[in-house]
Formats: sequence, structure tokens, C-alpha cells
Amino acid sequence: MTGTLSDPMWRLAPPIELKYEVQPGENTPARQKTLVYVLYNAENVFFGFNCTDSSAKLMRAHLTDRDQMLDDDFVGILIDTYGTMQGGYEFFVNPYAIQADAMRTGNNEDFSFDCVWYSSAHVSDTGYTAEIAIPVKNLRYPSTPEQHWILELVRTMPRESRYQMTWTTIDRNNPCILCQSGMIEGIEGITSSDNFELLPYAMGIQSGSMNEIGDPNSKFTDGPITGRVGAGVKYALSSTFAVAGVLNPDFGEVESDAKQISINNTFAIFYPEKRPFFLEGADLFNTSASIFYSRMINDPLVSTKMTEKSGSFSFAYLGAEDRESPFIIPGEEGSDFVSSNLRSWNNILRGKYVLGKESFIGALLTTRNFADAHNYVGTVDWNILFGGNYYLTGQAGLSNTKEVNNTTLFSSDRHFGSTHNTASLDGERYSGSGLQLDLARNARSFSFDLGVVGVSPAFQAQDGFITSNDFRQITYYQGYTIYFDDSFIENASLETNSGVKFNYDGARKFVGTSIQLKANLKGQTFVYVNYYPLDEELFHSVQFHNLYRTEAYLSMKPISSFAFNVWAQFGRLIYRADTPELGRGYNMSGEIVLKPTHKFSLDLTYARSRLWSYYDDRLFFDGYVARAAAVYQFSSELFARLVCQYDQFAQQLQLDPLISFKLNPFTVFYIGSNHNFTKFDEPYGFTKTVRQFFVKLQYLWQN
Repeated sequence: MTGTLSDPMWRLAPPIELKYEVQPGENTPARQKTLVYVLYNAENVFFGFNCTDSSAKLMRAHLTDRDQMLDDDFVGILIDTYGTMQGGYEFFVNPYAIQADAMRTGNNEDFSFDCVWYSSAHVSDTGYTAEIAIPVKNLRYPSTPEQHWILELVRTMPRESRYQMTWTTIDRNNPCILCQSGMIEGIEGITSSDNFELLPYAMGIQSGSMNEIGDPNSKFTDGPITGRVGAGVKYALSSTFAVAGVLNPDFGEVESDAKQISINNTFAIFYPEKRPFFLEGADLFNTSASIFYSRMINDPLVSTKMTEKSGSFSFAYLGAEDRESPFIIPGEEGSDFVSSNLRSWNNILRGKYVLGKESFIGALLTTRNFADAHNYVGTVDWNILFGGNYYLTGQAGLSNTKEVNNTTLFSSDRHFGSTHNTASLDGERYSGSGLQLDLARNARSFSFDLGVVGVSPAFQAQDGFITSNDFRQITYYQGYTIYFDDSFIENASLETNSGVKFNYDGARKFVGTSIQLKANLKGQTFVYVNYYPLDEELFHSVQFHNLYRTEAYLSMKPISSFAFNVWAQFGRLIYRADTPELGRGYNMSGEIVLKPTHKFSLDLTYARSRLWSYYDDRLFFDGYVARAAAVYQFSSELFARLVCQYDQFAQQLQLDPLISFKLNPFTVFYIGSNHNFTKFDEPYGFTKTVRQFFVKLQYLWQN
């Protein structure tokens, strides 16, 4: 493929024109002409895009890593191969042929999904052209002689507004995008049976650390060079059934997690998954409640996966033996995260049956077994679309737990509600239940969501991310949106959120209301202001009234080389200590993205939190986290990156240099290092505490 559409084969395909602007216009004539051509053979489906642009000099395009080009001009494809309107594959490419792919479920997009496909593009004075080839063996589809795939074609053109053009009209009163898409028919003679993939990797690591991290006089000791090898395999017996396994998967992290401010936060912090084996097919295990969170399988020796999707029914299984099993121990007012070197055996079983457009019923079962302990969770979930734009969604489940009997891992006198069970890992047995129910309307102008949640005091999901229990709450959201034509304001919304929360003993823990004004403006500008006129909370038996506060957010992408956003919250806040107090303070964060050339980018982020007593000048805490990430992209495959991060709360500085060569999402070569420094009192200053060098080679082989 050359990206120029010069191959005579393209002339065999009738052109499809993207005639409609659906954002910010509402099915108005497209501002620029876009023609799309579709071809296929036994191995690939091909798409060719011819994007005319009368202002091509304003085109936004950069060389980036995969999935990092969504602020650029791009074209895209959405394919629902099963035609169930539950979700589908998304493939995007920018004028430099940089790829992004995602898995759509309903109206949610998961960009952790990766697939091997091919693209090329060519830029000219009149616009750009792009060619895409998607191997059918990397897709899942019904095993029928002739395929009928739902298809949507899009072009996004960011200028003073983020213009989006589509093949079909999109009714804003219909939240189901796939229900309004076109159809690709007549595809015959394709097969993806007996496809085999092997993904081996080898990794070398050399680590060093101070013998006593908190002692600046401690000796720094370099560890030996160690190796780690492993491999993943995948075998698709047909276009509907596949099995996969991985032996000794790598940690998947080539830089440190972005630091989040956790001070004054009593609950565990969520970090995204990065390991390829757990990312692939992650959408199959997702439910509205986070009953499964793959990072709770911390260091597996072996893991297996099996998926089957045939007609309206889909099935998925994941099993893993974990060598270092962590725990999230939930509570009414906070949770505890506990690391361990305990071995566990984990099983996740998922089934889902499609009832109609965006409607389904499903079940999820998770089991986690230790030598003398376990946690079992079973849930049923559903999503019912009715009346065109109303949804009834929910999830209900039960848990049964026998704790690990090891108080040296974690000991606490915290009880689960008014039960006799404590949070200590002391071998207790208990059961719990949970229910989540939502009735929502998603429409052009008026939307609402009425939600009810109840989680009993002893409910736990040790393979999931459940940080809170012992509560019943009711929430209600409503919003009204107005659209403007030929105005600086594209649309504006007035929204309210209200809720009340009780524990299982009947004590009211929270009642509050917020009023929010949102607006999308020219210059790709988004702004909102949120005010809390009512906010009362019971925390650690202290009742707090009149927690008035304001939040504001501003995001702008006015030109290709510059973007920024800033968020701030200020007002009355609770100091969440053992003896809580009313405080005054603020939380804020901001980001500036600079792209002075099409190959270089600099991302600067800053977050600060400060709180002092409402009654005097006593300072409870004040600090910030700052992060800078500089990337130079030599080509679509090769980049160099340096991440620098400073956490003032912990007095720690991190430096993460990395060089990456990536032929596709799975065939990669990394070489880099992580350096941690701690700031001690004078005369020591910043002292190296932890350091790691690593090199990794991973290669995907497909038959």
C-alpha cells in the first residue's frame, strides 16, 4: 500500500461519500468532500479514503505513538461484525498513517484494545488519502457463508471546532450509534479458522537500592543482572472460538504510573492495566460494577483465556495462578490496600446473551482460592434499551469470603458495619450482597439518570476493585442541553446531581446537591462550573454541615501545537484524619501540551492540594505533584521519551528514560531505566534510593 489510492483495484469499488456533518452541525452538509472505497479478498478487508481539504495548510497531523493521534485530523471505521448493535471494532488513521484502535461497547470506547492491521497515507496540497487493510483473521465474526456487518465511516477535522463527518445521519435523540449506521453485505469466502499466534519475550533487568530506604547514610547496593522470559500463545479454532495462554507474563510497565495525590483520600486508587495479555479481550469481562480488576492478579506464573461468541451468546473464561496476591479491604469510610507474597488461584467466568439493540443479560463469576482461604463472587447484570432512548441497567451479586488467617499481613480493629467481623486478615468467614440499578434517559435535549446502589457491610470482591461497602444510596441526575447555530457557543447544558447515602445501620452518611453549567465553545474549548449549595457528611462520627464548594474546569485546543486544561476545586473540605476537622482549601490540576514540530511533544502536568483549619491558621497539608514527559518520534515505529516526576508529599523525584521500537502493538523492543531519588534534610539533599535498568524484546509470530 502506498497511501495514494493509485492502485487500479480501487476503481472497482463504488465510492461512498461522507455527506453529513454530525458535530457540531446536526446532519448538515459536510464541510469537505470525503470519498471512501471498500474492497475485500479472502485475507483482508480494505478501506481507501480520499479526504479533500480546501484549507489543507490548517491540517493537524503529528508523528506519534499508537493511539496518541486523536487530537489530529483522522478517518475512522466502526465495524460491528455480529450485527447485534452491542459494540464493535474501531480503527482510526491520521494523515501520517499513525494508527489508533479501540473496542466499542455501547457508547463506551476502550483504547487499551490492540489489533494488528496495516495503514499508509499521503498528504497533498488538496488534502490527504489513506489506505487501510484489516486482516480478517484478527477479527471475530459469525461462521456463516455470507457476512452482514454494520459499518460506520467517519472523518474528524479539528479546526476552530471539532468537525465530524459521517456516512449516515445521526439522530441525537437516539443514543445507539450502531443502530443508525450502514451495512456492508456480500462478503463471502473469508475464513479465520486454525489461526495460531506465538508471542515470546525476553527481558533483562538490573536493579539497585539503598539497604535502608529512609536512611541517607545507608549504602546503595547494586543487584545482579537477572533475566525474565515468557510467552503467550493464541489459537483460533474458528472465527467465533479462541483460546489463549501466557507463561510468566511481563509486568508491562516501561515507565512509572503517573502519581496521583492520595493524601486526604481514604480509598484505594485505581491505576490502569498495561499488560498485553490482560488488555486483550478486557471488554469481555467488564461490568458496570468493577467485580473484576485485572491488576489484582499481580504476578501470575501462568494464565489462560478462552472466548466464544456465536450469534447472540458470548462466553469468556480467564484463569491465573498468582504468586503475589494483593488485597483491597473495603470499608464504610475507607479501604486498605495490602500487598502479600501469598499464592492464589483465580478464575473469572463470563457469559452474555444479547436480547436486542444494545440490550443484554449477563453473568459473571469470580473465584479466588488460597491454601486455606477463598473469595467467591457471583453476579447477574443487564442492560435493557426501551422507548428508543431509555435504559434500565443493573447488576446484582453475592459474595462468600473466608479470610486468610495472617494478621501479620494486616491487622485492624475496624469492623464491617455493626457486624462482629473485623477488617483484620484473621480467618473469619462472612457473606455479602450488592445491588446496582439505574433508569436513564439519554436524548438530544433532556437526559436523566436515577440510580440506586446497596452494598452490604461484608461484601468483598477480591478479584475486583470494590473499595467501599456498608452503604445504601439514591442518586438523581438531570440535564438539559441547548444547541446554537453559527454562534461562539456550540452548545450549553444545565445539570443537577443530587444524592443521599445511608449505612446499613440507618445513619445518614451524606446528602448533597450540585448545580453545573457546561458549554462547548469555538476554539475546541470546553468549560464547566459546578457549585454545591447542599453538602452534609457524617465522617468518623462527626457531622459536617454546609460544605459549600465550587469546581471549575477549562480545556482548550485552539491550534495544532498547543493545548491546555485546568481544573480547580475550592471551598470547605473535610480533613479526613482519625479526628476529622472542617477545613478550607483547594485541589487543583493543570496540563499543557506543546507540539512545536510534528515529531516532538512536551506534556507538562501539575497537581496541588492544600488544606488548613476553618477556624484558625493551622495547616493540615500542602504539596504538589509535577510531571513532564518529552517525546521525540523519529518515525511511526521509533521514539525516545523522558519522563520526570516529582512528588513533594513524598519528597521523591523519578526519572524514566525510554527508547521504543514498535513494528506493531505486539512486536516491540524497549530499552530504558527508572531512577528514584528521595530528598533528605541537609546536607544530603536528593539521594538515589532505587534504580532499575531494563531491556525487553517481544515478537509476534502469526501463521
